[in-house]
Amino acid sequence: MSLIPAETHAELGQLLRGLSSPDNQLRSSAEERLNSVWVVERPDTLLMGLAEVIQGAEDASSRSFAAVLVRRIAIKQRKLSPKDDTVELYMSLNQPQKEAIRHKLLQCLLSETVPQVRNKIGDAVAELGRQHSDENELWPQLLEALFEASQSINASQREMSFRIFATTPGIIQSEHQTSILAAFSKGFKDEEVAVRLASMEAFASFFRTIPKKSQQQYWILVPELLNILPPIKESQDSEHLSKALVALIDIAEIAPKMFRPLFRSLVTFSITVIQDKELGDQARQNALELMATFADYAPAMCRKDESYTRDMVTQCLSLMTDIGVDDDDAAEWNASEDLDVEESDSNHVAGEQCMDRLATKLGGQALLHPTFNWLPRMMTSSAWRDRHAALMAISAISEGCRDLMVGELDKVLDLVIPSLRDPHPRVRWAGCNALGQMSTDFSGVMQQKYHHIVLTNIIPVLESTEPRVQSHAAAALVNFCEEAETSILEPYLDGLLSHLLVLLRGEKRFVQEQALSTIATIADSAEAAFGRYYDTLMPLLFGVLKEEQSKEFRLLRAKAMECATLIALAVGKEKLGQDAILLVQLLGSVQQNITDTDDPQAQYLMHCWGRMCRVLGADFLPYLPAVIPPLMDLASAKADIQLLDDEDQVAKVEQEEGWELVPLKGKVIGIRTTTLDDKYMAIDLIAIYAQILDAAFEPYVLQIMENSVLPGLAFFFHDPVRTSSAKCLPLLLSSYKRAHLGQPQNILLLWEKAIDKILEVLSAEPAVDTLADMYECFYESVLVMGKDCLTAHHMAAFIESAKSTLEDYLRRFKDRLDDRNETEDGEEDSEDTLTAIDQDSNLLSDMNKSFHTIFKNCGANFLPHWQRLLNFYNDFVTSQEATQRQWALCIYDDVLEFCGEQSWNYSGHIINPLISGMRDEIPANRQAACYGVGIVAQKGGLAWSEFVAASIPTLFQVTQHAQAREDDHVFATENACTAIAKILHYNSSKIPNAQDVIKHWVSTLPVVNDEEAAPYAYSFLAQLIDQQNPYVLSQPAKVFVYIVQALEAQTLQGQTAARIVLAANQLLRISHIDMPQIMASLSPESQHTIRKYFG
Repeated sequence: MSLIPAETHAELGQLLRGLSSPDNQLRSSAEERLNSVWVVERPDTLLMGLAEVIQGAEDASSRSFAAVLVRRIAIKQRKLSPKDDTVELYMSLNQPQKEAIRHKLLQCLLSETVPQVRNKIGDAVAELGRQHSDENELWPQLLEALFEASQSINASQREMSFRIFATTPGIIQSEHQTSILAAFSKGFKDEEVAVRLASMEAFASFFRTIPKKSQQQYWILVPELLNILPPIKESQDSEHLSKALVALIDIAEIAPKMFRPLFRSLVTFSITVIQDKELGDQARQNALELMATFADYAPAMCRKDESYTRDMVTQCLSLMTDIGVDDDDAAEWNASEDLDVEESDSNHVAGEQCMDRLATKLGGQALLHPTFNWLPRMMTSSAWRDRHAALMAISAISEGCRDLMVGELDKVLDLVIPSLRDPHPRVRWAGCNALGQMSTDFSGVMQQKYHHIVLTNIIPVLESTEPRVQSHAAAALVNFCEEAETSILEPYLDGLLSHLLVLLRGEKRFVQEQALSTIATIADSAEAAFGRYYDTLMPLLFGVLKEEQSKEFRLLRAKAMECATLIALAVGKEKLGQDAILLVQLLGSVQQNITDTDDPQAQYLMHCWGRMCRVLGADFLPYLPAVIPPLMDLASAKADIQLLDDEDQVAKVEQEEGWELVPLKGKVIGIRTTTLDDKYMAIDLIAIYAQILDAAFEPYVLQIMENSVLPGLAFFFHDPVRTSSAKCLPLLLSSYKRAHLGQPQNILLLWEKAIDKILEVLSAEPAVDTLADMYECFYESVLVMGKDCLTAHHMAAFIESAKSTLEDYLRRFKDRLDDRNETEDGEEDSEDTLTAIDQDSNLLSDMNKSFHTIFKNCGANFLPHWQRLLNFYNDFVTSQEATQRQWALCIYDDVLEFCGEQSWNYSGHIINPLISGMRDEIPANRQAACYGVGIVAQKGGLAWSEFVAASIPTLFQVTQHAQAREDDHVFATENACTAIAKILHYNSSKIPNAQDVIKHWVSTLPVVNDEEAAPYAYSFLAQLIDQQNPYVLSQPAKVFVYIVQALEAQTLQGQTAARIVLAANQLLRISHIDMPQIMASLSPESQHTIRKYFG
């Protein structure tokens, strides 16, 4: 029975005919009526009417179209009143309306006989189920219907039930465990392969939604799950096998260890799939991806398997030989000028990427032996594809196996270098690729130790007859040269540049473009040494820039601009002379002629102007009016966001470059990333202008701050925009402040807006690494503004943000501990975990600097706000986590340093952590504690005198540590030495035996690493010399050498150094030191220091 009147049905029928009309005008008119009338005024009638169309329409296409519309309309956003938040349209209806619509749709779903229509209805039902699940609103009839359908005698019904479970797993509640186990178990064993596959996909989707602690209850299903695979492989159905493997990949990402009991069998099966060339490439690659997923998420399990690594390496190398089919002589390859041809779905690319992941996750200890068991044989093979694969394998594994390979580079280069003379061009290309990758992955070692081997062998490859080989050799030189010192490159510059000039004058544009990039890199690295090539190269580049600006040469001109400006930066303003004006004019001409949004010159030009500003400094000011406005437009660009609510829209956007797709509550949001990349780069460049031009940049500050940087701090569509804004803001403040010296009111207005926004984002920033950038922005900005820039309100807001940050950090820390407790013995933290630990460490460090800056600027005024966090410090100082102990100790040091005698009020919280800290096994924590004791002796006053006197024996123990003078420990040692000096100098009233302390203290010198500690230690030593202290005068040669060591290390400079040199001269006069004997015992560097300071 229909629930809506016949005339309404007629209206709706007319609407649907209009919406499906091939006539654009009719269709547009219908869409307007749908959105402005039906959706706004009659959404309940619309959805119910569509449900009745699904139920009653005779033709399948009408039922299918109505089902698609139900889903599309249900997710539209709607406001019930101007004050309300937007809600999804279906959930905005009242309860009886929702119940009637969903009841009707369920009836349609269960009665539909055409599979394609049933799938569309299922999608609509799944969407309504998702909305109920998201809003925690029960729909028990759906679950009942799906469980019933999963047991149906009709295979299509069974498949449909699992399809909806896959789309809407949230409808399954914990109390349904027994039922869902039975349903999945039966689905895995279903006689129809389509049902088995749908049940796998549903299980993967469901498994992702359940808490980790509940997952183990479903591990019993693993044997049944894996038993689905062999029959599909035996049938040689690659498409079905691919789907099954994708579902397994999803599960393996979540709980790889659930497969441990059957892992050996799964490895064996997957290897047979990978090596079966009768199967489709996608199925073979999915089997490879499944195995690689285990390496990503359970590397210890993979290492322990008896043949996993060996078999995977073998199959990867085999796949990597699947290249250049029907192009044995590489004629087609070499004739192609499309260097960015899409090959991501190729077997050889899958093999290379997998080798990279295996190296990263399993490490060289596991991977190098099986890999190098193959490579020497492959390099001597008569088949060029084997040699190519071996070289690409070296490229793939060098980063992950760096620690072990770096000691064997001689042997690796013995394999690679001969390939540069290989008769096959693709092997020579791969040899260049390997050298380029190694130059990056082993940077420093490759350049310093192997520069002769690399450069003398790769420079001749630039003479190859194949343009693609020439270009790749030049690209490999970029990798080598960007990490090379000027002194290393200088002897090779003639050979490099003469060959690159030949390429630059060649016929192939892509070779010319690469030659320009390589020359630019060499100029950047060679710096002033590049000057002698200036007169040859710059006229050529000017010639390129003066040529007619035809479209096909745009990238070449962009590269020429880049090269010319990097050369300008290398040789400097004086060498440029009048060419600087000409170059700026040419850049301006290019800018004026850019009309297309996809012109690559625009992005290159932004960076070129930035370089010219660095070259010209204040002389660049006349060009700012032309340069800055376009940059400001890019920096203030809004996010280009589209709501994609059907599969056709998603598919269309996926075909376009520069989009990121984000799933959100049943919809997909498309974000144009190209706009956002330009935005953050523009803000980065603005920061360069503000830094270089300082006060002269002031005319642009307010507009940039208002339109770009302050909004950019909360630009949550793109992390780099927020990071760039955070780094730019303090520089803009500095520029504005310097321009308005003596006019504090002007800068205060800007500061109020800035600090309010900074404090706001400290509480809102979701990404840990970006939050660290926000804290850096905070303390850098406070440093710019100086004392008393923070009000009580600001300090209170900061503490609120810090409290929230610490609570979030502790939750992440606890989650990592829980995960670690579940790992196997000897299993290392995953790369993701190590990254997260690193990010949290950086966050705590930048928070510390923020606290330090506030205490430095506000002193004891900050204490009432700061003490709200005491519970965190009390927990952190006793934590097993060294980073937490260090964090608390450093903040206690700030209290002691900047709050003077008021710090005693917190002595109950501080004393024990300082005592424990001086005995901490972590040297950085000992350093922090020793610094704290020294600073409180200096600034804490009489109240602290007993504590600091009692700390002296412990400080001496720090200086006597077994590794006291080793790199990791020396700063703790030197801070202990300085702390004793400060106690003796500033707060010695409670020391009963000061002369005995001095006697032993002299032996804790020298201080030759810590530039902050050394002046205090040596000033006290100078004081002892002035007083003619007997313990100093009794060992004058030793004391003099300690002074020389500090002067040589430059930990003493300026007036402090002069004061110490005076004292040392006094020591020489009164002690009659045997200088020739001392000189003979010292290094040439120390002898030079003595002659410099003492004649």
